[in-house]
Amino acid sequence: MLRQNISDSRISSLLSNVEKVIIGKPEITELVLTALLAGGHVLIEDVPGVGKTQLAAAMAVSCGGEFGRIQMTPDIMPSDITGFSFIRQGSSEVEFRKGAVFCNFLLADEINRSSPKSQSALLEAMEELRVTIDGKSYDLPKPFMVLATQNPVETYGTYSLPEAQMDRFVMKLNIGYPAAEDELRIIRKGRENDAKSLSPVIEPMDILTMRAEADKVSVSVNAEKYILAIVTATRRNEGIKLGISPRGSIAMMRCAKAYAYISGRDYVLPDDIKFLAPYVFGHRLMLSPRGKSEWGDGFAAVRDIVSSVEVPI
Repeated sequence: MLRQNISDSRISSLLSNVEKVIIGKPEITELVLTALLAGGHVLIEDVPGVGKTQLAAAMAVSCGGEFGRIQMTPDIMPSDITGFSFIRQGSSEVEFRKGAVFCNFLLADEINRSSPKSQSALLEAMEELRVTIDGKSYDLPKPFMVLATQNPVETYGTYSLPEAQMDRFVMKLNIGYPAAEDELRIIRKGRENDAKSLSPVIEPMDILTMRAEADKVSVSVNAEKYILAIVTATRRNEGIKLGISPRGSIAMMRCAKAYAYISGRDYVLPDDIKFLAPYVFGHRLMLSPRGKSEWGDGFAAVRDIVSSVEVPI
């Protein structure tokens, strides 16, 4: 938890505002902000009712950005996400109607319930920050962030996200149930515990400014080699069929810079990388049967691998 080290009033105000709604989960809000300043997207895998929607809405409201939500059902069409062109009635003019993706913060709820064709409609938006309809490209608002959710319990009627799409998410998080005392506060707040009750504390332009400042954080050669050592270890482990790609290495570099920036430093520490590794790398791994038996999931696998990699001094 970084809270005691944060000196930037924009960051502290943003986190404090979000935590009026997301109670007892400071680490999660810090990680989402890290992903936002790294220019990435977040996949949240958790059971219903733990605050996934409220987290996305609270972040959007706090940043003064536009919040969009789309329920990823099996019958949803790619045009519902990206938009579509049509000929206006009574004329020959072609008009473009924007889809749900045209916002600052998009909640793709239960993303694994939509068909692969609809899931793939998000790929260009997440990577290129634009959509292409009928050969014409449309830029998305800036900043743009996708927070996608999926339910790990229900598997009936779901479609697993392909590796290419999983790799587009800079982090995968799990909110988890609140502690007893935190849940008591949530119950007592009742209807007040809603993102609609919040007011903006910064502007979207502030996010873009902080991104540029975070990008200037320095990364030592030792820190770079530490990232590479962890990545290489995932590619050589017999329990892993598919290790971390160069896109994963780049994502770690961006997240480490953003995390150091949030903590008030202009340099990355190996501890930043060590802490972030399971969240940034875990969902990018494909485990072998032996790996699944030993670790269960990628998050545990990365934690085990990181503990065996020598930390540079």
